[in-house]
Amino acid sequence: MRDAIPAMCERARRLLEGCEAGPVACDVGGLAEPDAITIDALARLQLTAGRLGCRVELRGACGELEDLLTLTGLLGVLTGGVLVSSAVEAWREPELREQALRVEEEADPGDPTVGDLEDLQ
Repeated sequence: MRDAIPAMCERARRLLEGCEAGPVACDVGGLAEPDAITIDALARLQLTAGRLGCRVELRGACGELEDLLTLTGLLGVLTGGVLVSSAVEAWREPELREQALRVEEEADPGDPTVGDLEDLQ
């Protein structure tokens, strides 16, 4: 399947060239077992469309494909923050994470210091 990716992108380029279409719908609902090759194909398709001023909108993505896109860090890149599952659009927001807090430790006067442990060598 990896060998078919350049031909797929070339066909997409020919179809989109000079076209003033909005987002291009790509129905991925038929993908039973998405894998790294699937992600590669979708990334290259999005790149091809982007070079022509278009974008690809994934429709019908299964949970496994969503998980792979998230795992590879390509969910936002390939979907532009929009992933259309079935007929419902799911808007994705970047995950909000708590900022790491600085931890300050206080020395316990009862704890031995490194200098006190030299005799253990």
